[in-house]
Amino acid sequence: MALEQRGMRQNKATLFSTDQQELATVAKALGHPARVAIIRLLATRTTCTCGELVAELPLSQSTVSQHLKELKTAGLVESATDGPRECYCLSPARWAQMRQLFGNVLVALAPLRTER
Repeated sequence: MALEQRGMRQNKATLFSTDQQELATVAKALGHPARVAIIRLLATRTTCTCGELVAELPLSQSTVSQHLKELKTAGLVESATDGPRECYCLSPARWAQMRQLFGNVLVALAPLRTER
């Protein structure tokens, strides 16, 4: 019998661990190739403006801005105002957390073997 039928409706906050929810949030944020490209560019620099990213990517300024917003929402990217410009960089604390969480998933998958 489904939970809703038993009057026990639950949401994802009660069904899944915080780690599982965090991984899902990051996976969703990284689920677009433009965001992966932005992350790779930011990884090579200490800071970068949206205009500098636009110069490197085959995307419009508004599209890059929207992708940066999604990455910021997931906590993967931070920004600071420098006069009229917004400077972006990777969030070291969030990436450290993600390395640990993704590492835990990979360790859990280690026993799996591909049969040929």
